[in-house]
Amino acid sequence: MSATAENLPATATAAPVEERVRARVITDDPLYRAIPVALRFTPAEPLAVRIVFPGGLSPEGTDNEWVFPRALLEAGLQAPTGTGDVRVWPCGRVQAVVEFHSPEGVAVVQFDIAALRRFLRRTFTASAPSAPTR
Repeated sequence: MSATAENLPATATAAPVEERVRARVITDDPLYRAIPVALRFTPAEPLAVRIVFPGGLSPEGTDNEWVFPRALLEAGLQAPTGTGDVRVWPCGRVQAVVEFHSPEGVAVVQFDIAALRRFLRRTFTASAPSAPTR
């Protein structure tokens, strides 16, 4: 007898969420630099989200992944939030800024709020417990 989605635990059928978006690195240069970014969520870690920057941006040539609370990202779309390595705040009605602090320095990255909200909606759908089947 084969296993079906009906008799597998909810965690076995929940799929990770990945959203590919364009972000803008904010610098003192009048021309901004758009970069591809991956937003990731794994139902096994329901309180965390990941923002992954491509390897071409780091001196080591490897992806740069930041993991932080999903609640921080959600709250930062409404009001300035965060006091540690990651800070988020709305920038006007359609943009949000995520600021990343590391020993090497600070990176300020701007995202479209609509893309972040779409990603968050998908994470909440993926982490919602499924109703038992009969």
